[in-house]
Amino acid sequence: MPILVIAEHDNATLKRATLNAVTAATQIGGDIHLLVAGHDASAVVAEASKVSGVSKVLTVEAPAYAHALPENLAALVISLARDYSHLIAAATAVGKTFMPRVAALLDCAQISEVIAIKGPDTFVRPIYAGNALATVKSADPVKVLTVRATGFDAAPLQGAAPIETVPAAEEFGRARFVGQELTKSSRPELAAANIVVSGGRGMQNGDNFKLLDALADRLGAAVGASRAAVDAGFVPNDYQVGQTGKIVAPQLYIAVGISGAIQHLAGMKDSKVIVAINKDGEAPIFQVADYGLAADLFQAVPALTEALG
Repeated sequence: MPILVIAEHDNATLKRATLNAVTAATQIGGDIHLLVAGHDASAVVAEASKVSGVSKVLTVEAPAYAHALPENLAALVISLARDYSHLIAAATAVGKTFMPRVAALLDCAQISEVIAIKGPDTFVRPIYAGNALATVKSADPVKVLTVRATGFDAAPLQGAAPIETVPAAEEFGRARFVGQELTKSSRPELAAANIVVSGGRGMQNGDNFKLLDALADRLGAAVGASRAAVDAGFVPNDYQVGQTGKIVAPQLYIAVGISGAIQHLAGMKDSKVIVAINKDGEAPIFQVADYGLAADLFQAVPALTEALG
């Protein structure tokens, strides 16, 4: 039976995490169908058809899918589930809202945050804040998975899959989209950025994050933060990197004034190169850093920014 990957998008572009989910599906083996449910999302459908490894794109156009309400999206996936061996979505905020509903309605055990595929029924996922890895074997007739984007490379856009329209499912009716407030930034999206500069409690206050903004601008980087910095009110919670925030794996991660609590390390330790700047030379962050600088960040960061200029 084929595998169904549920695409994440904003009705204009396909989210990068979907490409990682497709790569995970290819490691299971078999035909891969990519579901694009949205409203006025023809551009996304066209992009989805180019994803390598996808044998068919299923598209559903209806106002009910304009904002990925989990109730409506789960009902749609359930209406298609009987034809698939695996249902896969990225372990993003969207995937984490509707996939548990899908699993519950199918009476299956969802396997979350998969980082490796061992076989069609065997998967690896982190537990204990990433300090241990569990190999899970599922006996469910339909495997319901969310995959961590940082565990898989993004599938290239080199395909030419056919597109098929499928009917919409019945609208849930008791939930409706009211509104949203989106953070607008000229910087890359935190979860998909190639370079991330993050600050911790050592930044002392929110105003001092301007030092990181200047460095990020020089590098074309996204700005993140530890939970301690977010809880202290230095920056909004959408900056948070860690077990309860965003999981990132950029090419370069610069940790400034971050001690390296286990919850933060769980969200960034898969970064390709980690640079730590902290005045405490015994801070745990230095144990995972490729390059460490034990120095006062208020001197080191401006000097680094100037050198990059």
